[in-house]
Amino acid sequence: MHRRYLPLLAAAAFFSPFAAHAQDREPTPRIMVVGEGETAVAPDMAILSLTVMREAETARAAMDDANKAMTDVIAAMKEAGIESRDLQTAGLQINPRYVYPKDNDGEQQPRIVAYQVQNTLTVRVRDVQKVGEVIDRSVTLGVNQGGSVSFVNDDPSAALSEARRLAVADATDRARTLAEAAGVELGRVLEMSEQSRMPPPMPMAQGKAMRMEAAADYVPMEAGENTYRVQVNVTFELKQ
Repeated sequence: MHRRYLPLLAAAAFFSPFAAHAQDREPTPRIMVVGEGETAVAPDMAILSLTVMREAETARAAMDDANKAMTDVIAAMKEAGIESRDLQTAGLQINPRYVYPKDNDGEQQPRIVAYQVQNTLTVRVRDVQKVGEVIDRSVTLGVNQGGSVSFVNDDPSAALSEARRLAVADATDRARTLAEAAGVELGRVLEMSEQSRMPPPMPMAQGKAMRMEAAADYVPMEAGENTYRVQVNVTFELKQ
């Protein structure tokens, strides 16, 4: 019988000091702060959404007209130096256009009077100085809907890295100020987390599709700047 219980007694004797030590351990004094960093850089790329809309009595005729116009637009984009990888069909819609009967004309059902075809092309323009020229040429060749423009950065990693450094420096400065005010010394970093906020697209036109008209000169454009924000949550140890 003694041999059966000896290992259990030994295990209890071994773990008891550890449990007592864990209960006596005091939590590490700490301070939690939030730091923010922000950088602003000029965009180096524009994303355009261009739509050709054609209407005809039959869907086939409307499709043929839209295809011809979009083919001309794509050819003009390539002539302007835009690569095939930066051209992407974003949507194709074929919709009937109805006439709805009035109460006094004797008709009970709506009837189709025409078909509309919309072909949308997404274009990435890597030279923002050419955005106005690209839009103007596309309108001349048949684009008559859409026209949204978003100015972005192809690779924002450098801007985000700088914003991170600024955010950590801001958190450290805030923590040091609070620690000095409390009469304690700032210690090592215990925990850190990040929240990055990418800039929202800066559209030229919002809401419903915008109808564009060709102008004598290229469409004027202002790219502005994109702001990248990073927020860090940092927990520091406090030395008393």
